[in-house]
Amino acid sequence: MAIVRIPDTKLRIEDAARIQAFLGCIGIDYEQWDIKRVASDAESDAILTAYQEEIEATCRRGGYTKVDVINVRESTPGLAAMLERFNREHWHDEDEVRFILCGRGIFHIHPPGKPVVAIEVGPGDWLRVPRGTQHWFDLCADRRIVAIRFFQDPAGWTPHYTESQTERRYEPVCLGPAYLTDRSCGGGRPN
Repeated sequence: MAIVRIPDTKLRIEDAARIQAFLGCIGIDYEQWDIKRVASDAESDAILTAYQEEIEATCRRGGYTKVDVINVRESTPGLAAMLERFNREHWHDEDEVRFILCGRGIFHIHPPGKPVVAIEVGPGDWLRVPRGTQHWFDLCADRRIVAIRFFQDPAGWTPHYTESQTERRYEPVCLGPAYLTDRSCGGGRPN
């Protein structure tokens, strides 16, 4: 389950209903989906088939036309360059939607005129960051994530960087209890 923190005020939220309500107030949609019995190292087609019903409902609701699976680990070639595209404050012309199956990452959301919100996501978390939302993303220390991604434009989205360097004031740290107690990604079970 996600953990929401506001680093500037030391606020921390770990209850799913409170997370959903809090994030909704800043335009971020959050849901929890069941983790299905599909291995995190399964082929993308097997993962997409296992979640076909949820994928179809999400595509209808958000106008998404393309869905894929991203599966990265520390040994993924070019991982550092890939992360450099996303760990600087930016926004997109379309929604950024992720369902996390394995691993952990952290989205920092920078709502206009409000403090930065850190959302640590893990297995079972579904998140929609609406188009135009200033944010950045990084992986947790084990550099592992498997996620279903949804796109409105089949070509994918392009980050538009703010050049604010706001991200330099915030640590890309994941401190959630799920991360500390179990970092495995085997057998499709949550961390």
